[in-house]
Amino acid sequence: MTLHLPGADGTLRAYEPRTEPLPALRATSGSAFSSRTVFSAAHVVADPYADTTPDGPAAVDWDATLAFRRHLWSHGLGVAEAMDTAQRGMGLDWPTAAELIRRSAAEARATGGRIACGVGTDQLTATAATLADVRSAYEEQLAVVEESGAQAILMASRALAATAKGPDDYLEVYGHLLRQAAEPVILHWLGPMFDPALEGYWGSSDLDAATDTFLEVIAAHPDKVDGIKVSLLDAQREIDLRRRLPRGVRCYTGDDFNYPELIAGDEQGFSHALLGIFDPLGPLAAEAVRVLDTGDTDGFRALLDPTVELSRHLFRAPTRYYKTGVVFLAWLAGHQSHFTMVGGLQSARSLPHLARAYELADGLGLFPDPKPAEERMRNLLALYGVNR
Repeated sequence: MTLHLPGADGTLRAYEPRTEPLPALRATSGSAFSSRTVFSAAHVVADPYADTTPDGPAAVDWDATLAFRRHLWSHGLGVAEAMDTAQRGMGLDWPTAAELIRRSAAEARATGGRIACGVGTDQLTATAATLADVRSAYEEQLAVVEESGAQAILMASRALAATAKGPDDYLEVYGHLLRQAAEPVILHWLGPMFDPALEGYWGSSDLDAATDTFLEVIAAHPDKVDGIKVSLLDAQREIDLRRRLPRGVRCYTGDDFNYPELIAGDEQGFSHALLGIFDPLGPLAAEAVRVLDTGDTDGFRALLDPTVELSRHLFRAPTRYYKTGVVFLAWLAGHQSHFTMVGGLQSARSLPHLARAYELADGLGLFPDPKPAEERMRNLLALYGVNR
């Protein structure tokens, strides 16, 4: 049956929903990939019955949250836990994030899934933190992740961005943490399009100067850096950066605009992946990487290139609100029973934005069963007053 979807211009357009999913979504294999290391950053499922407020403690539906991680692992994807996609700093507080890390790491051990977890400083609430406070906060979170048995991802810190006086402060803090780390970590460079508070990270708003400092951190401790995760939405800058990495240090693309070409790579190398868009794309992304494992780059691109329009839509400015679209698609796909988010973030995107996300995802065949997705979309339209 035809759906009438609202557009950004305020008019309704007719859309005929798909009736069958893509065949690739039916193929499930938990075996590891051979050509690339691939993590999906995973969202959290809120508890819709919790009596809380947007600025109150996060309330998580643990069963549904862990079930979604098992879904990703079943397709061979690694899980990047307690990251930006899980609403760190946008609804998910540190005590709940710590519990999420412990529970997900235990689930990973039980299922044989790969997991890496975010280490940050978001327990700091004071506006005037010192460098010592930043180091201490990082250390506390690093201990939680290492004790859980997960790999650590050193995330960019709002507190460090606000406190550091220049590149030397970044070199001091990160050097201190890398010397302490028990195992090689992933360093995460998150651009200000994802979090405006991270403007000028690595001590400069000049990205060339910031890159030099970033590489200096890595060069001083190459044995403690498994790889870097770059989220700057600039494909050429990522390519240039990965070509300058020390041998053995991997580049994990976090570019949700250009991921197919970056993962496919060129004659001088390629990027692995740690992507928020692989949350809704999980089974299709896994199928594409398995094709790439056979050496079929064209087949890989044929599967992933058509998904870029959806990803660019979800991650369009203000980019930090992409989580709303990710959770919306998880609801439509049947991974959770409701469209509710911690911090009330389900309100962060408009109905026309969500309608377009549905249309693009349905066109790609992302929903395991398109009919329930269509019905949930109809219910949302009715809630907003769109004539059924």
